[in-house]
Amino acid sequence: MNTVNLLKAIAEARPSLRKSEQKVADYVLAQPNEIIHMRIVDLASEAQVSEPTVVRFCRALHYDGFQDFKLTLAQGLATSPNFEQFSLDKKDSVSDFKQKIFDSTVGNLINVRETLDAETLEQAIDALAQAKRIEFYGFGASAAVCTDAQHKFYRLKVTAVSYSDPHLQAIAAVTLSEGDVVVAISQTGRTKDLLHSAKLALEQGAQVIALCPSNTPLSELATIPIHIDLEEDRDLSALMASRVIHLVVIDVLAVGLAMRLGPGVIDHLKTIRRSLRSLRQNEKRPPLRKN
Repeated sequence: MNTVNLLKAIAEARPSLRKSEQKVADYVLAQPNEIIHMRIVDLASEAQVSEPTVVRFCRALHYDGFQDFKLTLAQGLATSPNFEQFSLDKKDSVSDFKQKIFDSTVGNLINVRETLDAETLEQAIDALAQAKRIEFYGFGASAAVCTDAQHKFYRLKVTAVSYSDPHLQAIAAVTLSEGDVVVAISQTGRTKDLLHSAKLALEQGAQVIALCPSNTPLSELATIPIHIDLEEDRDLSALMASRVIHLVVIDVLAVGLAMRLGPGVIDHLKTIRRSLRSLRQNEKRPPLRKN
C-alpha cells in the first residue's frame, strides 16, 4: 500500500476508532514523515496516549503492531514523490513559480491516480460504450474540459455534444431518454445550474457520470460518480490542478471507450490523420550541403 492509500485508509477509519486511538490517527495524518523515526514510546508521548493505545490503533488498521505499521509507512514514503500544493509569493521568480506549478500538478495527478476506483471507471466506460447519445456539461474551467472531451469523442466516431450554457443544458437535458449519458464535470460539485441540469437528465432516464469531489451534491446525485479529491484550495493551485486532472480522466475514459469499440476505431483514427494532412503546411527541409 502506498502512502496516499494508507493515509486515506487512516482518515476513513478514524470515525470508527476510539477517542484515544483517534489522537494517534490525527498525529499520524499530520506528521507522517516524523513517524518513521519514532519509537512507540515517542508516538505515545506526542499523541498523549498510552503505548497499548498505539498498538490498538495499528491493529485496528490490520497491522500486527507498531513496527509493522511503521515499515509500511516508510516503504510508501520512500516510493512516493513528495509534491505539495504550492502557494505563491510576491518574491517568486519565474523559475520559482514554474517549479511550484509543475511539482504541484504532478503531485496532484499521482494522488488522484492512486485513489481513482478502477471499478467505477469500468462502469463509466461501459455506460459510454452502450450510450445512444453522450453530452458533456460544465461551466467555467470545466467548460473547456467538456469541449476537449467532445473533440476526443468525435475522433472515436462517437456523437457527443458539449454544453456550457445553463439554458442550452436544460433544453438538451429534457430531450434525453433512457440509454443516454451525461458527463457532468465540476471542480466543486456544488454548481446549482449543473445540479439542475443533472436532475433533469436523470428524470428523463439518462445516466449521469460525474467528475467531481466526493461527498458533494453532484457526487451524491450522479449515477456513476468519479471522485476527484484535491487538497483545500490555496491560491489557484486546486483550480489549476483540477482542470488538468479532469482532462486526464477524460483521456482514460476515451481510451477505454476506444478499446470497447474495437479495431475499427484505429482505422478510423488513421483516416482522420490522413484527412488533416492537407491542413498542415509542409515541412521545409534545409538544402543539402555540397561537399
